[in-house]
Amino acid sequence: MSASLIRRGLELLSDDIKDTGKDKKKKGKSTQKVQIMDLISSNREGVCKQVRRLQGRSGAGKSKATVKNKHIRSALDEYRKKQKKSHLGSNLEYFLGAKEKTQENNTKKILLQNSGRQSRNQPDVPVKKPQEEKSLFTEEQFQKFQKEYFGNL
Repeated sequence: MSASLIRRGLELLSDDIKDTGKDKKKKGKSTQKVQIMDLISSNREGVCKQVRRLQGRSGAGKSKATVKNKHIRSALDEYRKKQKKSHLGSNLEYFLGAKEKTQENNTKKILLQNSGRQSRNQPDVPVKKPQEEKSLFTEEQFQKFQKEYFGNL
C-alpha cells in the first residue's frame, strides 16, 4: 500500500472518531436547532423548506402583534390619506400671479402638443353646410320662359 492511501484512511477514521465525541456533547445540549432537526424526515429533498416552516418567519416578515408601535387610525383618516390632493388652487395662484402673459401663438402650440393623438382628443371638425345653389334667374323669369316655350297647358 502506498503511504497516501494509508494517510487518507487515517484521516477518514479520525473524522469518525471526532464526530462520535461531538454527538455526546450534542446530547448534553438541547438547542432549538437540534430539536427541529429531529422533527424533520430523513428525506434529502425539502430539508431547508421544512426547517423554515418549523422555525417560523423571523426578521422583517415576522408579524409583530404588539400594541406599543401600533397606530390606530380611523377609516376616515385612511381614506383621506389615500385620496389625491388637488393642486388646482396653488397652480391657479401661480399662473394668475405671473407678471408676463404668454403670447397667443405659444399657447396654441402648447395646447396642440398636449392634446392626445387619439380621435377622442381631437377637436371636432366643423361641418360645412351645403349652400343652396343660387339661380341666375328669378322665379318670375322661369314662369315667363315656361309660358313662351311650352305655351299654356
